[in-house]
Formats: sequence, C-alpha cells, structure tokens
Amino acid sequence: MRERMARHIAAGLALTAAALSPLFSQDWPMWGGTAQRNMASAVKDLPETWDVKSGKNVRWTAQIGSTSYGNPVVAGGKIFLGTNNGNPRDPAVEGDRGVLMCFRESDGKFLWQAVTDKLASGAQNDFPEQGVCSSPAVEGDRIYYVSNRGELVCLDTEGFLDGNNDGPFQDEVHKTSNHADIVWKLDMMKELGVYQRHMANSSPVIWEELVFVGTSNGRNDEELPSPKAPSFLAVDKNTGKVVWRDNSPGEGILNGQWSSPALGLVDGVQQAFFAGGDGWLYGFRARTGERLWKFDLNPKGIAPGARNSGISTPMFSEGNVLMSAGQDPDSGSGRGGAYLINPAKRGDITESGKVWHYDKINRSISTAAVGNGLAFLSDFDGVLHCLDARTGTPHWTYDLKSPVWGSPLLADGKVYLGDADGDLAVFKADAKPAKPVVIDMGDSVYSTPVAANGVLYVMTRTRLLAISAKESESGKQQEKGTGR
Repeated sequence: MRERMARHIAAGLALTAAALSPLFSQDWPMWGGTAQRNMASAVKDLPETWDVKSGKNVRWTAQIGSTSYGNPVVAGGKIFLGTNNGNPRDPAVEGDRGVLMCFRESDGKFLWQAVTDKLASGAQNDFPEQGVCSSPAVEGDRIYYVSNRGELVCLDTEGFLDGNNDGPFQDEVHKTSNHADIVWKLDMMKELGVYQRHMANSSPVIWEELVFVGTSNGRNDEELPSPKAPSFLAVDKNTGKVVWRDNSPGEGILNGQWSSPALGLVDGVQQAFFAGGDGWLYGFRARTGERLWKFDLNPKGIAPGARNSGISTPMFSEGNVLMSAGQDPDSGSGRGGAYLINPAKRGDITESGKVWHYDKINRSISTAAVGNGLAFLSDFDGVLHCLDARTGTPHWTYDLKSPVWGSPLLADGKVYLGDADGDLAVFKADAKPAKPVVIDMGDSVYSTPVAANGVLYVMTRTRLLAISAKESESGKQQEKGTGR
C-alpha cells in the first residue's frame, strides 16, 4: 500500500511538473504514441536516409527473435518489444516461447525479458513461432501487455535488475536479473472463458486507473466456442481486477478479434473505441462501459461472407475517429474501406455519424497517421493513400508492391512505411506526390517505425535498429555491433 501511494504521489508530481515546464522527453510509450493512437510524432531532425550494410546513420542494432510483430515502445530510457524465442537470450530458456524484451535506449543493451510458454492447444489459439504480438503500454514504473497465452500482464519496468519482487504475484519461474518481475496477471482465457483465435494481439491503453484491452475472443474452424465471453475489457491497473466488460459482437464474430482500443475526449466525456470482430466499431463511456454508439464498417448490401472487420486500430483526431477495415491477412486481398466518424452521435450512427467514406482502399490492417490536414493510410496490398483529412478527397497513392503489415509513421515532415519485402519507404508528407526514398532494411518489416527523443527505431523480423541523422560517439561504437 505504501509503495502504491508513493507511485501515485510521484505520478501527480510528474503531471504537475509537466504542466509547469516544457516537455523535454519525447517518448513513445504505447502503440500509436498516445491514447488517441495517431501514428504521428512531434520529434524533429529525423533521418531521411541511412544504410544498414555500411552502418551510416545507424547508431546501434540489437538482435531480437526470429519473427517479430510486437511493435517497440520507448519510455523512461528503455525500449520494450514483443518477439519470439528464435534467438534465445537465456541458454536455460530454449524452444518456442513468447518473449517481451527490454533494451537500454542509449545503446541497445539487452536488460531483461518476460518469457511465456506456448499454449498446449497449438495453432488454434497460439500459432507456432509468432511470439508476443501485443505492443506494450508503459506508465511510470509499470508496463502492461498481452502475452501469447491471452494474459493481460503488469510488469515492473526494472525487471529483477533492482533485486525486488514487486506486487502480489510472487510465482515467477525465472527470477534472475535478466528476467521480468510480474506484478499481476489476468488470464483472460482461463478466468473469463475467452477463446482466442490463433493469437492474442491487442495492445493495451491506459486512462486514469483503468487499462483497456481487447480479448481476441473468436471462432475456431467450425464454430464460436464462447459467444458470451467478453470482447473488450476495462481493468484496474493496480490490481488486475476487471472493472467492466462488454461482449457486443456476441454471435456476430466473423473470425477473430485482433484490433486494439483507442481513447478520445468527446464533448467532455472520455470515450473508449473498440473495433469488434463483427465488423462494427463501438464507442463506450470509458469510466462505466456504457455503450454510446456503433458504426458499421461495411457498405450497405454487402454479402455476409465479404464483410470486413476492424483489424487496424481506430484513431482519434480533431474530434473524429478514423478507421480502416480489413480481414485476417490469410484471407488475401479484397475491397476495403476507410471512414471518418463523428463520435458525438448516439445509437446506430452508421449514417448520422459518417463524415466521409473512402472506398478506393483495399483491405487494411494498418492504423492511420494524421497531421497538417493530411491523412495517410496504407492497405495490405502495399498501397499508401494520402487523403485530405477533413473531406477524404484523395491526393495521391503509391504502390510499394509488397504487403504492408505495419502502419505509416508521420514525423518531421516525412512519412515512414515498411513492407514485407524488407524495404522502408520515406515519403514527403505533402499533398503533392513525390517519389520516396526506398531503403533496404535487409529483412522483412512487419512493424511500424517509431520516433522518440530524436531517434527513429525500426524493428525488422530479427533486429531492432536505432537510426539518427545526428551521429554520436556511442553510435559510432555500435555501428556494426549487436547492441548487446
């Protein structure tokens, strides 16, 4: 109790200081950078070009797993990301596992990891070699993420490096200094009856005392095993206890549910936005879970088998929610759609809340980036779309000619976007089309680039790279190193 009070006091002092002084840190502490999930950053002086082979503008690199989907976040001098155990950091922990890794921001030194066994049920719930797909959220000395086993987990950001075992959870299997210190965990499959489809994928978001997360409840190959299980949760961030739950998609879940929630303040009410596996986007009163509205992410008259759902994350900007629709990448290409929605409406707002609909985009699993009146959206086929953010009018498109799993990052007048072939394209963030700079990353880029504290971080399938236009002494030393 005393430790918790101390953390609350420290957090309050930090907020007060932030209100009275300039913002020095430009961290990226969660998926999307902020609770609104806009893939845009205020970081300046970011590189337009670099070379992975020669090490030009590459400060350091760090080896991660052999397949990596859990996008990096940067907070408090540390970097956290989700990967697998394809390149074991601990010789005593081998085999297929889900892994959350922690690195030092300054030089990429590996600090500790959270290792989770795979589910015995296999690919139906926990696909082999995919690791941790959730991007964590960091607040103060706590980090929240969803493990491959469908557990919402709270960790101490210091791991066992500080020699303490914090919180009520004391049953860690690994307690050496290079492993995670678990504060609490909520097993959503075991405790809430969730049946996750293939993988748990939701990235938590935090507001006041609550952590919001999707459960990934879905179908198996034949049926929906748990139609009454919750799809969306609000959890007490200090205890891991469920505060409210919602199962609005119910029997309507089409396949799985892999979106992440977002938050936005609408007419003085904090709303939580969640894209259900039934193809509807929902808005809730964040404090109580009261459902305020729903919006169909599909045009009228679409055949049931062609319906899209929300795989990407809803994004809140200038009072509106921007969302693109899609399907599981295994479903392949197909017609998608992007919508700008007014969340101040109530009830079924499919028509009344529609600000604009852009139907020239294919299925997408990517989250939008908005800034300076422009919206950048990518689809799974590899096409980047630049639109007028207020009207949805298209300015230009560019085809990367390779599938895009991540999202565009808008920062420093540039748009960064990686693809499955291992290229990262750097565009000018402008309404006028221009050929991008295309950089060979040497491996597939399934993640979204992250900008924090003057550095661009790019996670490939097997490595994390810190890239900067300003070379430093530490960067020179680590140009060809491993970051270990």
